[in-house]
Amino acid sequence: MEHFDLLIIGTGSGNSILGPQHDDLRVAIVERDVFGGTCLNKGCIPSKMFIYPAEIAELAAHVGPTLGVHTRLDGADWVAMRDRVFGRIDPIAEGGERWRSGDEQPHVTVFKGSGRFTGHKQLQIAMNDGTETTITADRIVLAAGARIMVPPVIADSGVRYHTSDTIMRVDSVPERLVVVGGGYIGAELGNMFGAFGSEVTILNRSDAMLRREDPDISRRFTEAYAAKFDVRTGVSISAYRENGPLIEIDIDTPAGPETLVADEVLVAIGRQPNGDELNVTATGVELDDAGYVITDPTLQTAVDGIWALGDITNPAQLKHTANADARVVAHNLDHPDDQQLIDRSITPHAVFGHPQVAAAGLTEPEAIEAGHDIVTCVRAYGDAAYGWAMEDSTSVVKLIADANSRLLLGAHIIGPQASTLIQQLIQGMTFGQTVDEMARGQLYIHPALTEVVEQALLEL
Repeated sequence: MEHFDLLIIGTGSGNSILGPQHDDLRVAIVERDVFGGTCLNKGCIPSKMFIYPAEIAELAAHVGPTLGVHTRLDGADWVAMRDRVFGRIDPIAEGGERWRSGDEQPHVTVFKGSGRFTGHKQLQIAMNDGTETTITADRIVLAAGARIMVPPVIADSGVRYHTSDTIMRVDSVPERLVVVGGGYIGAELGNMFGAFGSEVTILNRSDAMLRREDPDISRRFTEAYAAKFDVRTGVSISAYRENGPLIEIDIDTPAGPETLVADEVLVAIGRQPNGDELNVTATGVELDDAGYVITDPTLQTAVDGIWALGDITNPAQLKHTANADARVVAHNLDHPDDQQLIDRSITPHAVFGHPQVAAAGLTEPEAIEAGHDIVTCVRAYGDAAYGWAMEDSTSVVKLIADANSRLLLGAHIIGPQASTLIQQLIQGMTFGQTVDEMARGQLYIHPALTEVVEQALLEL
């Protein structure tokens, strides 16, 4: 049984922990899948590399003509796009693994396989080559991420389906695509395939897409998608079967049962943390009711010398939060007498659909439930000069502030460049500026789109 000074499980953000200061340690890295984690290989980065050309296609097909620009979409070369995306990404993952496994890192041992704790700081690894080995370590970082959830009616059917892990590597754009789930993954990838020519149907159990967003934003987003896709809300799947080359899906809807036919199906109902598969409780690590590893603010678990970061411990499941976690863990590993604390009080996020959505802080119901005396405003892009020039009639900025402290509690944007426009509001919230200071303490470039943010702050 080999013993190591440091064991890192997962090569997403966990891989960034190692630095020159660890060259004198014996380090083990365990990775059961591809090096670099979900974001690099199957998530945020490849999806955005597809979403950018999808945005161009959507603008050419639908926006240009409304502005008097005679554009159209003649088609998309899916294979060329796919090969460009993964022709750039795959070598990065392969290079990262070679570097960690190579002569330049002699103190690092990479184990390719699935780990499972069998005792205190003892990990049994089922290697991908069919062998098994067991290792121990003084210090351990749990960075094993999360896995895709699939409804049993689909998972147990034996019929093919896609997830975000596989859909981006298909050989052609499906003629009819059914997306199961109305969250951010379904919204982004469904819209991407729709822009490239798929007839998209979205099945959602709740009554709105992006239901965790502020209700005003969720409603507007659902309306925008319903205008271009077949969006079914309040539905459940009762049967899932193959019929020749097609897939048939029986659904229960508020209007009664119905059968849908698809060429391909994308399952996007969410992800669950991998702490249970690692059997972390066998080493004394605790899980909450949702399966997330429990840590203190230093990101140490209930076991001295075991830390956790990223999707295995944080329900936000975002790359930028995982990177922030990794910075805290890296510091705390090396500075036991100077421990840093993670701050998750403001966790911004964005949905790269069309329209784009970005948010930070509390929704209106959350602010009310927290006991704040709130003031709100909803400002249309079209009220600002650039939004007016775009002839935008649907996009808005919604802000929520505390009426007494004048601090911004929540920022919610739906529309073009939402993920960029929100950044100055995140900065103001992070550094404790009042809405008055954010509105009047700087000059806003005229006639940039940022003026809609200025106008919303001024209204507050």
